[in-house]
Amino acid sequence: MCDTFVATPDGTSSGKMIFGKNSDREPNEPQCLVRFPEKTHKENLQRVTFRDVPISKKSREVLISRPLHIWGAEMGTNSKGVTIGNEAVFTKIPIEKKNDGLTGMDLLRLALEGSDSASDARDLIIECLEKFGQDACGGYSNRDFFYHNSFIIADSKDAYVLETADRYWAWKKIKGFYSISNGLTLESDYDGLHSHAIDFARAKGWLKKGETFSFRETFSDSLFTNLSKCKIRRKIVSDAGKFFGSKLGVMEAMQILRLEGKEKGSVPISISQGGFPSKSLRYSPSDSGMGSVCLHAGGPFSPNQTTSSFVAELDPNPIHSQFWATGCSIPSTSIFIPFSVPGKTVMEGNIVQPGATPDASLWWNHEILYRLCLKNYDKAVSVFSAELKEKQEKYIQKVGSILSQKRNVSLDPITKEVLEETSKLYYKWRNQVLELAVNGNILPNFWTSPVYNLSWAIWNRKARINSKVLKGIDLPYEPAYL
Repeated sequence: MCDTFVATPDGTSSGKMIFGKNSDREPNEPQCLVRFPEKTHKENLQRVTFRDVPISKKSREVLISRPLHIWGAEMGTNSKGVTIGNEAVFTKIPIEKKNDGLTGMDLLRLALEGSDSASDARDLIIECLEKFGQDACGGYSNRDFFYHNSFIIADSKDAYVLETADRYWAWKKIKGFYSISNGLTLESDYDGLHSHAIDFARAKGWLKKGETFSFRETFSDSLFTNLSKCKIRRKIVSDAGKFFGSKLGVMEAMQILRLEGKEKGSVPISISQGGFPSKSLRYSPSDSGMGSVCLHAGGPFSPNQTTSSFVAELDPNPIHSQFWATGCSIPSTSIFIPFSVPGKTVMEGNIVQPGATPDASLWWNHEILYRLCLKNYDKAVSVFSAELKEKQEKYIQKVGSILSQKRNVSLDPITKEVLEETSKLYYKWRNQVLELAVNGNILPNFWTSPVYNLSWAIWNRKARINSKVLKGIDLPYEPAYL
């Protein structure tokens, strides 16, 4: 499951568009944070995840976060500043499961590579959606996981929410703060609607004569939508957006994505903590369920967790925009790394992209740290949470200082610096947590659910994570940037 939000320039601290997303997927499914350069294509077709689609002659440079087995992306941006995040949504329209359509991630990347504005991206997604549909598996080990998609699409001036049910769609231009979270949200307040959506709904008996058409009420599958806990997470994100109001900036967007908590309550962790874990809060990932924005996997009823996160502040001049990505799971225990687009860092072939099992990538380096913390989460993260907070604030201040000079200077040098330092920090923190555990200062939390422990034992076994890996014996270590 996922959460995506946007705040338009009239309601942010900088007067610029702010975007944020947590991508929630299977715990053993790494995401590749990678940049693809602008490219001129000789061929007219592009192979995406399951099929070939026509493409334009030239594609834009993109920085994306993509699951390792998917051509498309969960979130990303292009050299024109177009930024998109998608969400799985569940509708009444059945999916045949022929795998002859596009994933929402394919639609997202196609729009980034082929668009110069948010409205262009919106229209391109609609065009591809109507032509190819969404009959495509979005799961990793779960090959039966099919869903439809919603999107938040933004550039420096405009933002849109686009929601779909099979090949039907509705969109609305956003003003202020807006979030989406695994459920349709548009009622009758859309600005654009598929020309046959209402007729289709009437033919199915989903819209009675005299009733006002609501895209959400007409097409939502209530069972799976409710199981996703999307209403709870959307309320948490919306309440946090209201709390920050016009003070919302990059740091505050990160705080929202770092929010951990149980399913009850609005903002479950004190926002004054900055979204960072705190020993005094006595928080356990096993308690979160599907209602936590920073999502922790915990068993059959919460099988997903946040596997990558992304924040953007969009300036009319793309070189003055700033993009921040964790490139790894659990934003409350990870560092957002700054990027410029256009840029040269994390170019395909110049980084260690994660595989299916532990390797030298940034994603797995952090993942071993996180899994070491699970024995007693609040005590383990207290080992490094203060340094994490200090480093994050330092990087944000440094980027802010560079951009405030209004020079056309790329953030590539600081990106390289932060990538290398972050990789070393995860390695250091992992050893610090291990050392305390060996000395008996971090003991297992004996109140943790047996189902939770069993689920993680299974996930670790499937990822070939044994005791030697968790002790750092069998895990290769190299800087994330080559």
